[in-house]
Amino acid sequence: GGVVTVTATGHRKITNITIKPEAVDPDDVDMLQDLVLTAVNDALTKAEQLAERDMGRFTAGMKIPGLF
Repeated sequence: GGVVTVTATGHRKITNITIKPEAVDPDDVDMLQDLVLTAVNDALTKAEQLAERDMGRFTAGMKIPGLF
């Protein structure tokens, strides 16, 4: 929903987490935890897709055991 943003590198390292004030509800900590978890998983998925896409340019479709 955009209230929690996570930035990750292609090496799957989290570099930043931003939480908008409207996401912070002391009476609903579970929702904030779910939002952070979803944002982290989304960032890591996008980082992995980016790494695979970039690696694909170098391997030109070769299947290298152990890489993917």
